[in-house]
Amino acid sequence: MHHAETIDIMQEPRHLERARTVGHQALFVGVAALGAGVAVALFGGKLDGFLKSYLVSYTYFLSLALGALFFVMIQHVTRAGWSVTVRRIAECITAALPIWLLLAIPLIAMAAKIYPWMTQTLLSPDMAALVEKKRQYLNFGFWAGRIVLYFLIWSWLAHFFYRKSIEQDSTGDPKLSHWMHQRAAIGLVLFAFSLAFAAYDLIKSLNPGWFSTMFGVYYFAGSVQGFFGLLIIVVAWVQSSGRLPRAITTEHYHDMGKFMFAFTVFWAYIAFSQYMLIWYANIPEETRWYLSRQTGAWAWFSVFLLFGKFILPFLFLISRWPKRMRELLIVGALWILLMQWCDQYYLIMPAENPESAGAGQLPLHLNDLLCFIGLGGIFIWAVTQRMASCSLVPERDPRLHEALAFENY
Repeated sequence: MHHAETIDIMQEPRHLERARTVGHQALFVGVAALGAGVAVALFGGKLDGFLKSYLVSYTYFLSLALGALFFVMIQHVTRAGWSVTVRRIAECITAALPIWLLLAIPLIAMAAKIYPWMTQTLLSPDMAALVEKKRQYLNFGFWAGRIVLYFLIWSWLAHFFYRKSIEQDSTGDPKLSHWMHQRAAIGLVLFAFSLAFAAYDLIKSLNPGWFSTMFGVYYFAGSVQGFFGLLIIVVAWVQSSGRLPRAITTEHYHDMGKFMFAFTVFWAYIAFSQYMLIWYANIPEETRWYLSRQTGAWAWFSVFLLFGKFILPFLFLISRWPKRMRELLIVGALWILLMQWCDQYYLIMPAENPESAGAGQLPLHLNDLLCFIGLGGIFIWAVTQRMASCSLVPERDPRLHEALAFENY
């Protein structure tokens, strides 16, 4: 029975040739948008504002690729069968990680314009004294080296699991699955440490006097939540072209929806825990971060994020039936992706000093949109180029039959 199911699935269209054309179009639009953003920044004399807009969308798309890498490894380490037919798409999403190392060059080259700890003149005297105690960790050379190291780890992990999966398409060797299972356990440890420290270095260090040991987990929770939103949309797009009509069913959408719901709750749990502990301790070095996000328009934005990223998705996804209606689930997935971007905006954009000029105002700018389009276009290009170069399903994975026969109970 399993062998017959596998033969049937092999007769389905499994390659997405048009993805290459879509990718080239997205790349052209993306590069044009980034060029326009740089022109706007230079004309307005606000390059630092452009870099912060760039960082928002940079960490946003990075979070989606990291969520995909986590998904791939967790499926291998648990020997999951249900996800085999959607796992290759997640492997394709990780293709953006090496590109994101190259796109880190502008942030590294002009880091002094957005990271206040690099220039003492941007800090108040008390904050400068506090940062000086962290100077062994917060110095440009060590910081830049860590950024490169994180991406080397992620790119190596993404390449390893993708290449072994592709190799299995050709050889059908079941030992490759066992090998990936073993490497995934080690990979998850490397992933956990590198993601947490990357969140500290890229985002948290914008506020060098703030303390939070939960911030890395916060970024991780939002990354995986956003990834499942993206996975649902990409799977629906693939099937809209007539690919994999029987390989991916309502049962798989149901499980993807369940994971999206689970990480919605997990994100809320981490966000609340971080806020509650800081509120209860009431230490000035910690509360100032939240104070700048509870002033003026940012207070309303914080409420919007609470409802948009947790309460509404929670009520929407808690029932079984929205997760089994593809069109409705796509709407929810798009909303989750929007909220993940808003979350990055909330983490990065508020003024470091709540008493500074402009604190409490939302610094919305055309460059926010241009950077989103620009980096989004490059992200789509990287993902679709890989999708066009391989089968969209692991053709000879030993657990493929489990995915084809999968049903929720």
